[in-house]
Amino acid sequence: MKITIYDVAEKAGVSIATVSKVINNTGRISDKTRKKVWSIMEELDYQPSAVASALSGKSTFTIGLTLPDLANPYFAEIARAIEDQGRKHGFNVFMCSTDNDASKEEEYYQLFMKKRVDGIIMVSRDKENVIVKKILNEKVPLVMIAREFFAVPVTSVMVDDYYGGMQAGQHLLEQGHQRIAVIVENLTELGSKERLRGASDAAKEADIAIPESYVIEGGYTLDSGKAAMKQLLMLEQRPTAVFACNDILAIGAIQAVRESGLRVPEDISIVGYDNTILATIVDPQLTTVAQPIKEIGERAVALLVEQIQSKESLRQRVVLMPDLVVRQSTCEISE
Repeated sequence: MKITIYDVAEKAGVSIATVSKVINNTGRISDKTRKKVWSIMEELDYQPSAVASALSGKSTFTIGLTLPDLANPYFAEIARAIEDQGRKHGFNVFMCSTDNDASKEEEYYQLFMKKRVDGIIMVSRDKENVIVKKILNEKVPLVMIAREFFAVPVTSVMVDDYYGGMQAGQHLLEQGHQRIAVIVENLTELGSKERLRGASDAAKEADIAIPESYVIEGGYTLDSGKAAMKQLLMLEQRPTAVFACNDILAIGAIQAVRESGLRVPEDISIVGYDNTILATIVDPQLTTVAQPIKEIGERAVALLVEQIQSKESLRQRVVLMPDLVVRQSTCEISE
């Protein structure tokens, strides 16, 4: 038999109105009573109706989350951090993967509106900001991750990709490398541009140029990382080191080097970006620029909850710092 709000009220020894106030976080309820009611709901496995709450204009205690690719460990780890933090604030997280497809982004936006989520956290590849503008027009609290916005006033949590790229470049230069290549994700995206710019500026400070032939657009997959590395290996003067702008590309590059009969790091040093779990299970373990994934999730949820509770949409821009983690995929040049 389905547990109802009446069952919860009877067992807790309170009125139905009190249970409703606890669920919707309204009215003056003592902490003791609030904890008791929540405890009874957990004991009875009572699930408040999110639809009923939405129709009454009250909170549904849900957050919508869209990410480009949950198969990518970076986004999977971001999702976990956001889910954990959301639960601490009393919110369930409704996750969706857009597969970098704008039409899916539109579908999930419509779904979030039907579900009446209290707020949305998203990573969007939409360069026209169509969905972002729709969300803001609906006055739904919104926090963006990993992308800078200039034309649209939206709260965002970002990592300083320029500094991360510079760290990767400086590390390779300190190892004595002068022929440094960069495999970027997408040259039209600001994150990729900033990582490349950081590595290039580090090289310039050492009076070294990264030639155009050493910059390859690799995309987001293992296979595209392999293909990009193979292009570099076909050059008459191949690089001695490669900075790949995410860990998946870096691992694809390692595989391509091995398949060519060369060694990492003895013949070619490789640096990744993200510091996902992949960096520690690949052989050799990957030197990579660590993004503060847990902090990204914590800050994004905190900023969203602040908007939900205050009913205000003041724009905030949080920039977090990455940190290089040196492992076994890089070494001093021997030639």
